[in-house]
Amino acid sequence: MPVMISPLRSLLTDDSRYQKGYQLFLDRSTEIQRMQDFINNQLPDIMSSTINGKSNLNVIGVGSGSGELDLKMFSALHLKNPKMRVDTEVVEPSPQQLSEYADLVSQTPDLDYISFNWNEMTAEEFEAHWKQKKMTKKADFIHMLQMMYYVKDPGATINFFHSILNKNGKLFISLLTGDSGWAKLDKAYGKRFRESGMASVFMDDVKRHLDATGLSYQSYLLPSKIDITECFTDGNEDGELMLEFLTEVLNFSQVCAPELKADVMELLRHGCSEQSDGKVLLNSNYEMVVIDQLPQI
Repeated sequence: MPVMISPLRSLLTDDSRYQKGYQLFLDRSTEIQRMQDFINNQLPDIMSSTINGKSNLNVIGVGSGSGELDLKMFSALHLKNPKMRVDTEVVEPSPQQLSEYADLVSQTPDLDYISFNWNEMTAEEFEAHWKQKKMTKKADFIHMLQMMYYVKDPGATINFFHSILNKNGKLFISLLTGDSGWAKLDKAYGKRFRESGMASVFMDDVKRHLDATGLSYQSYLLPSKIDITECFTDGNEDGELMLEFLTEVLNFSQVCAPELKADVMELLRHGCSEQSDGKVLLNSNYEMVVIDQLPQI
């Protein structure tokens, strides 16, 4: 059986390296464009029953990163209801990302209608903080975009944030689909790469929880691809960084046994991706579910 030739270390333990990988992923992926299309073309209508007539919208952004998508969402909703003010709790564990978000806010004009409350913490830490403070405020809009992979108990996290929704409030969650190429890679090797040996979470898991608990939701598929061509050029710096980001293993090529790496590369090229115009494009389809907080009858 192939073994690792050096102790594994999660990419998440090196925030600077992780952020570089994340930025490379954004540069090579169509995900942000797909999300922007969703925000511009679908978000305002989905949120219409929540924001119509509201003078103030309470928002919680969980794993907001550097804030670009948050501001695009606020802008789209502001166009729908120009008189509405927004009060947002930004929940982000990375100090670098939180700092970049704050810098973006300071450089973006016409945000006087938004107040920002900064929380450098994980989703679980925010939940504990909320309960310790015995907060009674309810949220109208909570978004958790591509962050559920990192929570210890996805079902409990969903239940908590759903419980603090206002009536007609909505909880947005986006995750990779279980049949995406990236998910196939993780299902094949993820447990061996992670020190904890834990399985990752995909949208299939979230929907099973929602169905089991009877929560009402709508689903939207967002097709996406990542250009991973550079991963197949030995010694390519961006390719090595992309491999680290895809596997979440720091210094992947150095710590992975050659036989195992060869198996991973074979799966990436032929089992998870498509070839187009000389490029290798990894299937990274993801899905958005919108969970309702229906008014009590």
